[in-house]
Amino acid sequence: MGRTRAKDTEHPRAKLDHGGFALITPSEFTSGYELIVDDTPQSHVDLEDPTHLHFEYVMRMGAVIDQLTSAGAPLTAVHLGAGALTVPRYIEATRPGSRQQVIEWEAPLAALVREHLPLPRGAAIRIRIGDARAGVQKLPPALTGACDLVVSDVYSGAQTPAHLTSVEFYRELSDLLAPTGVLLVNVADGPGLAFARRQVATIAHVLPEVALLADTQVLKGRRFGNLVIAASTSPLPSEWLPRMLAAGPHPAKIAQGAEVTAFAKGARIVTDADAVASPKPDASIFLR
Repeated sequence: MGRTRAKDTEHPRAKLDHGGFALITPSEFTSGYELIVDDTPQSHVDLEDPTHLHFEYVMRMGAVIDQLTSAGAPLTAVHLGAGALTVPRYIEATRPGSRQQVIEWEAPLAALVREHLPLPRGAAIRIRIGDARAGVQKLPPALTGACDLVVSDVYSGAQTPAHLTSVEFYRELSDLLAPTGVLLVNVADGPGLAFARRQVATIAHVLPEVALLADTQVLKGRRFGNLVIAASTSPLPSEWLPRMLAAGPHPAKIAQGAEVTAFAKGARIVTDADAVASPKPDASIFLR
């Protein structure tokens, strides 16, 4: 899966606990570096400019994060899935003084990133090793009800593990949120969007205010891609929309209210008893 890369063995790499490999390589498309896990591009990082968000779905996450609380104010955030720490770096750059906790399953991956893509000096970003769901239950009690932001972006290879897609899991995440806190979930799905529709129905069962951000063709279910689900107990202000749409990437679509209800209509809520991993993308999705 993925595009061909010459001389990959010359780039920093680590054998992961699950048996695959993580690789850091200069980006073929822009400045900075990409983290490749089992031939799947997982993260892009620009050490010279942490505000440079190359992947489209991460740009959409950044657009939401920019609207949280007061502009530039520090955030309290929990991130499930470290990757190359793109979003924590973005928050540290745009909101100095933020307190961030990151939970990553793969210790070798975290060590690889720390060594070859070091975090900014003095950044208050703590990395915890372990399963995302178990890790949430072990977070400091002071974080309960205190998080401005929770990000769930966990992939084993190219798929989200089943136990991180259920209503029980999202209830645990919702307990972390402050009254105006926002949950961001990265969902990958293909034509028909059956998995994404169930995820929206499940999250909406826990957090009543939901918005969807995606490429127009992805949201219409015409091709495989990433959808960002933003959810909260508090209304997601409509004044966000022009700024987020203007931020790109384009063509962009943001669905709220009746559109979200229609999107999830008839979709069954996911429980621990029937949860499945997200669909595996076709290899061509990474041939950018």
